[in-house]
Amino acid sequence: MISDPVAPEIPAFDPAAFDFAALRRFPDVEASNLFAVDASDRLILDEAAASLPTERLVVIEDRYGALTLGAAALFGVTGIRVHQDALSGEAALALNADKLGLADRYRSFPLGQELLSGGTLVLLQLPRSLAALDEVADAIARFADPAVVVVAGGRLKHMTPAMNEVFARHFERLQVSPARQKSRVLRATGPIRASEPAIPAWPHVSRHEDLGLNVCAHGAAFAGTTIDIGTRYLLEFLDRMKPGAVRAIDLGCGTGVLAAALAQRRPGLRVIASDQSAAAVASARATMIANGLADRVTVVRDDALGFQADASSELILLNPPFHIGSSVHAGIALKLFADAARVLRPGGELWTVWNTHLGYRPALTRLVGETHQVGRNAKFTVTVSVRRQSPAA
Repeated sequence: MISDPVAPEIPAFDPAAFDFAALRRFPDVEASNLFAVDASDRLILDEAAASLPTERLVVIEDRYGALTLGAAALFGVTGIRVHQDALSGEAALALNADKLGLADRYRSFPLGQELLSGGTLVLLQLPRSLAALDEVADAIARFADPAVVVVAGGRLKHMTPAMNEVFARHFERLQVSPARQKSRVLRATGPIRASEPAIPAWPHVSRHEDLGLNVCAHGAAFAGTTIDIGTRYLLEFLDRMKPGAVRAIDLGCGTGVLAAALAQRRPGLRVIASDQSAAAVASARATMIANGLADRVTVVRDDALGFQADASSELILLNPPFHIGSSVHAGIALKLFADAARVLRPGGELWTVWNTHLGYRPALTRLVGETHQVGRNAKFTVTVSVRRQSPAA
């Protein structure tokens, strides 16, 4: 007689040892005005307490681990399934979990059936993008248990009535909690199954005839299927970028517009499209397939250029973000500039488009090399920085 395997015993954790304030954002940017936890994390856990512990907990968009590790430490939950769009968030959760001895309490998954199948409770940090929320809500309604309870929270300043409308498309019932510490929770139940569940609702696709490109986008991808005006401006300079280059990188590629356009324009160029967002990477891969470029553009998920070797590329294109969450902060741009300098070969070029008021040129000169303005319009500046022969001091 063969007995069922015995599940490994999970070591006990003392809830009194858990301190939200001990959680860090690292390897994401850290600063005195940037935090790993806020009041909405605590409110989500408090509102979900009556349903915890549960054997089928799913956590979505847990920024740095407060929800996952809070559920594990304070309520003894194991087998937590987690999805985070940002790779830096995944890394921060892993580091925080290791530090607390809770690494065995969760596993990370892409957004989809494996993450959500049979889930009875979903804790969600509300994304600010309605499209991102729509894709998440659709996935929960498709794949979770019919009795699933969704406890979704956020800061009041980022919540809008339109979020209620998104939930109403996918759930029969929605309750709104009273506000607490400038945060609020939405509780959704009664998932409305898609009429054709086998047909995915995402990504969306748009044709841009002026560029000869099909652009694909998942909900959390910046700009969706449109082409943001900074990227559109940088596209005007493709023919001037590092003649003779054989390897190029679209850093922070989003939906992959720059990488696709460059590959179309210069067939001999090997192009890598890189982004830390899971939604962006999925979008860019779909964009390459939709334009017949999947064999010429490699799409990777990476935090900056962590997987790329030193001095390995002659050309990098970058339209850097200037927000970290809701804060205007130069930290991400500076991190990307420094990594671009490391990966560029001496004499290689970094082409950057940025909002003129941000004044990035001194930082580009310091971190990369001699930087020239090659274009400027009412809102944006385009610069080319030539990698110096030795790293910046």
